[in-house]
Amino acid sequence: MRHVYLDYSATTPVKEEVAQEMIPYLTEKFGNPSSLYGPGLEVKEGLNQARKQVADLIGAQEREIFFTSCGTEADNWVIEGVADAFKDKGNHIITTKIEHHAILHTCQYLEKHGVEVTYLDVDEEGFVSPADLEAAIKDNTILVSIMMVNNEVGTIQPIKELAAIAKAHGILFHTDTVQALGNIPIDVNDLGVDFISMSAHKIYGPKGIGALYKRAGINIPSFVHGGAQEKKKRAGTENTSGIVGFGKAAELAMKSLPEHAAHSDKLRRMLWDKISSSIDGVTLNGPKDFTKRHPGNLNVSFDFVEGESILLLLDACGISVSTGSACSSESLDTSHVLNAMGVPVVKANGAVRFTVGDFTTEEDIDYVVENLKTIITRLRELSPVNGMEGWE
Repeated sequence: MRHVYLDYSATTPVKEEVAQEMIPYLTEKFGNPSSLYGPGLEVKEGLNQARKQVADLIGAQEREIFFTSCGTEADNWVIEGVADAFKDKGNHIITTKIEHHAILHTCQYLEKHGVEVTYLDVDEEGFVSPADLEAAIKDNTILVSIMMVNNEVGTIQPIKELAAIAKAHGILFHTDTVQALGNIPIDVNDLGVDFISMSAHKIYGPKGIGALYKRAGINIPSFVHGGAQEKKKRAGTENTSGIVGFGKAAELAMKSLPEHAAHSDKLRRMLWDKISSSIDGVTLNGPKDFTKRHPGNLNVSFDFVEGESILLLLDACGISVSTGSACSSESLDTSHVLNAMGVPVVKANGAVRFTVGDFTTEEDIDYVVENLKTIITRLRELSPVNGMEGWE
């Protein structure tokens, strides 16, 4: 059976160049980078190179990059670290209702420990209002955390403008760039942000490795205690092969970003054109202006059907998609992102997220649409609400 993968926002395959870079660090280059003898120092050089590669991708300094196990850990480290380090200044954090659960659940945890959190609303396309951010700032606000690109609908937030508002009030600014990294340009100095979270497996690197960018001069406590790794900020023997793989993936992403974005955007537009012209009762969720959303993201609601049913029948055809963020795919709750955007529950329940990437072809798009047409027709024939007036 043919397999078409359209869930690149959930994870990406490891590129061959990345895997080849990693293999020596799984075999002959097995030394501990904290060791002072030759084999350990050789591995240390590989880690230093990877740190530079990741720093270059976002316009940072090498000393501002700290490797973590994933983007979720980086998110947790920033939110909890700032709350601890700046508790004498205040206890108020501002975020949004459409953040990844790595942010939302961490904020909810801190609320149980006396931290005040404001969750900003978004408009019908998922955008945060700069005016709403300005109005939410208080004398005790210590951190603003707003994701750069939404993982479900692909909305690209005006991070530079939002960060400038925070800076004008002397407030730290964090953005989760897990979905943005390698898909849109990122320059930490141009953006004016203090922290960003990153993950390798979204940019054709390995799973189990991420990074935190922390602007030089800002100090937050260690998140993992023990040894002196990561400049005494993140203890534990380094995931050397993963770090090296992340570095190579970052290098490739930097070199190919324009071509990658153009390829993704072309196929994403093709997919939408074919879906919207051949299937009735479809709604595009997120920005209608494709230049304002992740280049490979397409989130579509299909009337009178459930997203889970579409997913399962597409899977039976060898097609992989998502009904929302992969991290919550085991939950049958309506998407918190679509809820915050005001999407009616019945439309939110019929939402499917398609995300294309470097290995997607035009033939893949044709195969998906042909099967999708058959599946939607079949499901609507079985739907008890199909054709009912006022079903919304």
